[in-house]
Amino acid sequence: MRKFISSISFFFLISFSTILQSHPSSFADLVENLSPAVVSIASTTIVKDNNNSQNQMPRFPEGSPFDEFFKEYFDNERRNSPSQRPMTGLGSGFIIDKGGIIVTNNHVIEGADEITVIMSNQEEFRAELLGRDPKADLAVLKIDPGSAELVSVPWGDSEAMRVGDWSIAIGNPLGLGGTVTAGIISAISRDLGSGPYVKFLQTDASINRGNSGGPLFNIDGEVIGINSAIISQTGGSIGLGFAIPSNSAKKIVQQLKDFGRTKRGWLGVQIQPVSKDFAESLGLENEKGAFVSNVNPKGPSKTAGIEAGDVILRFNDIEIVKMTDLPRVVAESDVGSTALVEVWRKNKKIIIEVELGELPEQSYVSKKSSKIENKINDKKIKSLGITIKENDQSDGVTVTKVDNDEINLENGDIIIEVNREIVESIKSFSSLVEKYKETGRSSLLLKVQRGDETSWVTIKFVDNW
Repeated sequence: MRKFISSISFFFLISFSTILQSHPSSFADLVENLSPAVVSIASTTIVKDNNNSQNQMPRFPEGSPFDEFFKEYFDNERRNSPSQRPMTGLGSGFIIDKGGIIVTNNHVIEGADEITVIMSNQEEFRAELLGRDPKADLAVLKIDPGSAELVSVPWGDSEAMRVGDWSIAIGNPLGLGGTVTAGIISAISRDLGSGPYVKFLQTDASINRGNSGGPLFNIDGEVIGINSAIISQTGGSIGLGFAIPSNSAKKIVQQLKDFGRTKRGWLGVQIQPVSKDFAESLGLENEKGAFVSNVNPKGPSKTAGIEAGDVILRFNDIEIVKMTDLPRVVAESDVGSTALVEVWRKNKKIIIEVELGELPEQSYVSKKSSKIENKINDKKIKSLGITIKENDQSDGVTVTKVDNDEINLENGDIIIEVNREIVESIKSFSSLVEKYKETGRSSLLLKVQRGDETSWVTIKFVDNW
């Protein structure tokens, strides 16, 4: 018996030793090769200072002898005071092309007037923004390296990663450039509720503020994610870091590089989850799929024959397990390609061919053009704290600005109903808002389309806060 136990122990030790030998004893050589491709990014925004209370001239009775004196004094103060001040943010990025193409997060450079890329050897370059995608939180920059020889890193296959695999993060946390941390992949396809287009890799490698936009590597030195977010009660790392998977990022990055914007596939349907009651009433065996609540009359699905009340079960070869699976797989498909959509209709499965359109969305590169457009078409709804414009694609109005921080609305959201009444235009939306405001109600119930998802949002009248 003792001999038997000894044999088992010996076998266990050999097996455990084999496992240990399959992992590197050090990442030093790998990091040495990768670090030159990881950069720090400084984004500078020029903030205009409004005349504050300290610079405002006191009021005196008309004709007062103090009026002229103080007017001259405050005019001189304003001329000598700076009218604008720089605000700088720090983040990370990585080089994917030796010609100077750099990937980072959109939130690292959003709103920046100047972007500076700082190499591992502290050499600095002014960067040009090629394109950005707020929905996926990605941005692509371009620098002119001149005679400098840049080091680039390759993309890896994020779908090949398994829970427990090694992951290495290199970045600029808290301004400490060239910082390396390591951990394991803690989870895959993590939904953080940040939008329908990205499901994150989770890692316990230490990620802090400033790591955003930096690469997450596998042990082969390939980029399998872009570090983007953490969950923390303290603001620092507690082992819950999240990265945009490389397989989701690659296509977006290429489009931003080529076109300055992202071209996403579009079905033109509004969907909602398949609840237990839904499944039972429709004769479905389980709660999988995406229930089509509405079909855009000008969208590809309408032309193809998809109907409201259908349940989308598969998109090409991909099973739609949750409603949120559909927007992502559609968005990642090529515009103009033909998709085979399996739907459940009247107790049977049918296959429908759909030629995908392009998801309507504005370009995020040209700031000037978007400002001009908004100046012409936008209307501010003061009682709600939002600004809207006409929706060119269908009925409803598009949100262009949100001044009310307490509501769950974002730029680009489409408001299609107010208290179950259809919104056809800015005029009809304004009329509905005034109608319900006059009844003395403190809030409205809005039906909102965000991408291919539809949700209900309550919004309070500003006057009633």
